[in-house]
Amino acid sequence: MLKVSQNENELSYEQAIKQLEEIVAKLDKGECSLDESMKLYEKGMFLSNHCDKLLKNFQQKVTVINDGKVE
Repeated sequence: MLKVSQNENELSYEQAIKQLEEIVAKLDKGECSLDESMKLYEKGMFLSNHCDKLLKNFQQKVTVINDGKVE
């Protein structure tokens, strides 16, 4: 299985993308059982959503900076 060294909610964008790439590579090989494939898919969806949330957060911060609202 893939290594998770810390709480998945605390992963940086780069860490989450790396794990997501590992999942995609493993699924692309087609050597996983149906059960393992489903678990990998679920983890991949979590990581994808996590990355999306992080990107939206960063986008909000950039918008605030560009609007000159940073104190």
